[in-house]
Amino acid sequence: MTDDLEILRLIDAAFAGCERPKHFTNHLHCEECADHDKLLLSRDRDNLRLQDVNNPGWDPLCYVSSGGFGYFFPALARMALAESGPTQDWYTPQLLFHLTYDGEANRLLIEFTPAQRQAVTALLRHLDGTRARSIDEGMSDEDLHRAMRLWSGKIEERGGNV
Repeated sequence: MTDDLEILRLIDAAFAGCERPKHFTNHLHCEECADHDKLLLSRDRDNLRLQDVNNPGWDPLCYVSSGGFGYFFPALARMALAESGPTQDWYTPQLLFHLTYDGEANRLLIEFTPAQRQAVTALLRHLDGTRARSIDEGMSDEDLHRAMRLWSGKIEERGGNV
């Protein structure tokens, strides 16, 4: 079985080419987008915090570009693997929301490269194999399996770049 460090190395390699965008959101759209953009501009892959992104009612990643999501994906994967407790303290349920939103029309699924999609799929399989109890306790089992089916289904045939 693959360990956490191997998965994180795979993710780091797959997303290494994602440059930090000049803006993460359409910051001119509204005050909320501007606030989210300001927060994300103050962070990078090394200092993005769980409390920055783990509130389903105030999640800047709902508004971020796919490129911005890809830029932060290595940090998000680390948070997902940092099994810190129930859904309030653990990022995996929120990450699963982002990875399954809109099903096959998911913007990340469409725009990530094949290598990035394979890294996401590896992370999901790893979570299933190593965090099953926490996922079950956090009532995310169905979401995880939906994400696994979505991301592993014909990933090589989908185009896109981030």
